[in-house]
Order: sequence, then C-alpha cells, then structure tokens
Amino acid sequence: MPIRRLLPSLRGEPAVPAGKENVHPFSVLQQEMNRIFEDFFQGTALSTFPASGEHVGSFYPSVDVKEGEKEIVVHAELPGMEEKDVDLLLEESSLVLKGEKKFEKEDKGEGYHTIERSYGSFRRVIPLPREIDLNKTQARFKNGVLTVTLPKKEQAKAKGKKIPIQSA
Repeated sequence: MPIRRLLPSLRGEPAVPAGKENVHPFSVLQQEMNRIFEDFFQGTALSTFPASGEHVGSFYPSVDVKEGEKEIVVHAELPGMEEKDVDLLLEESSLVLKGEKKFEKEDKGEGYHTIERSYGSFRRVIPLPREIDLNKTQARFKNGVLTVTLPKKEQAKAKGKKIPIQSA
C-alpha cells in the first residue's frame, strides 16, 4: 500500500485535529473497544443500554462509578457546562445522564488552526443494582463535575451470611 493512502496530508485532505496529550494508548484503546461493543449490542437482549445511542454528538463525558459498603457514587466530568444543561434520571435499574454541550461561537475574525474541544448532545446510561434507595439519592454540580450519591437500601448493605459447614 502506498504511503500516500495512509497520510491525509499527502492525499490533499485536511489534517485531523491533534488528540489529547498525555493520554495512555491503552486507555484510548479501552474506550474505543467499549464504544464498539456498546454500539454492537444496542437493541439486543444482551444490551444493558437502550436502543437509542448514548453517544449522540462528539461530546462524551467521562464517568467514574465507585461502589462502597453503604452507597454508590458516580462522578461525571462535564467541563464547560452548567447544571441547567444536564438532565439526570433514574429509570428502572439505570442512571441516565443526558444533556448538550453547546458550541460557543466567538470568531472575532481569527481563523482556527485546530479545534479540540468537543460539543454536542450526549446520553450516558449507567447500570445500577436494584438495591438503591431512590428517596435518598442526591446530586451536586461543582466546577464542571457532577457527583451523584446513590445510597443502598439496608438489605443491600449486608454483605452476606456465613453458612456453617457440617461434616457428613
């Protein structure tokens, strides 16, 4: 294969915007594989995600989910957004985070060389265990980070019961 077919600049196409610096290549690979599997399984019996796509636009917020003994805490990075731009719903056994990051048009006569900021609609569906206490759920938005605290019900907090083993 000629090298010309591999490089957009040699084919006369515009250059692809530079990616984020200091991003571990395996992290990028994992995110892309997750996206491919989510796209593949959407709308099937194996899917935990609804048939409507999660990744509607080019903006896709990063989400951390941490499960503790008493609660599940979800952190979502939403830089450049305000709480009024975000909808948060509990549907069946899922937390649905959706919103839109709008493009800020501010040209002032200067041309861009690259645009690395992402914009667009998004929808993230985070599967949850059924033992969540819906009445005590809280959400805070501070400095572009949404933190959702989902307390577990009392029966879910118990780790289990030891079963004694008797000899036959």
